[in-house]
Amino acid sequence: MLTVVTERRTAWVLQHVAAEGPAGLGVALEAAGFLPRVIRIDRGEDVPAHPECDVLAILGGPMGVYEANQHPHLAHELRLVERALAAGRPVLGICLGSQLLATALGATVRPSGGLELGWLPVDVAPAGTRWLGDERLVALHWHGDVFDPPPGSVALASSSATACQAFAHGRALGMLFHLEADLAQVRGMAAAFPEDLRRAGLDAQALVDATAQHVDAAHRRLRQIVATWAHG
Repeated sequence: MLTVVTERRTAWVLQHVAAEGPAGLGVALEAAGFLPRVIRIDRGEDVPAHPECDVLAILGGPMGVYEANQHPHLAHELRLVERALAAGRPVLGICLGSQLLATALGATVRPSGGLELGWLPVDVAPAGTRWLGDERLVALHWHGDVFDPPPGSVALASSSATACQAFAHGRALGMLFHLEADLAQVRGMAAAFPEDLRRAGLDAQALVDATAQHVDAAHRRLRQIVATWAHG
């Protein structure tokens, strides 16, 4: 009897800081049939020039997409995203990743003047249920930058503080919020960015406790979203 070996497809995941790794996204990608390869930009790994992968995911980070002068890798990432889009690859952007994706598609990312931080509701628009599921979800927010939906995209979700929390453009999906975060990641982010917690008036332990309450539902939702995004 012949044994058929099916090669797993590859998912590149760009990581910008140690505290914001794939966490639940890695699990979701594997569940969708992908072999994740994490490219550690924070450790000096080069951004690939061409999307020699089946899907591309870009994680968060504290820098702004408009700060390429201080963070030259952002310009390389923008070129990679543009080439992935041109090649028809599914692209997923989370937080900073969504800002890179929005910029590549022609939107302008700008500081909001505030900081949206904590496990907070996201309202899913009718057009967003295909991508994001039910009408409301609870996700970790940790951002001070915002953008309008890129030209030609579909706005998928909003929150009380941010009009565009998610958008879709062809096979590309941008989410400003975090569904991938787990307890270890939130502890790491709280330790790495204490000034953000102070600005938001949040206690690190309270944020960890909220993560324990919401993480399982967030990861279930993320697995559904990744399957929809990756397989069309």
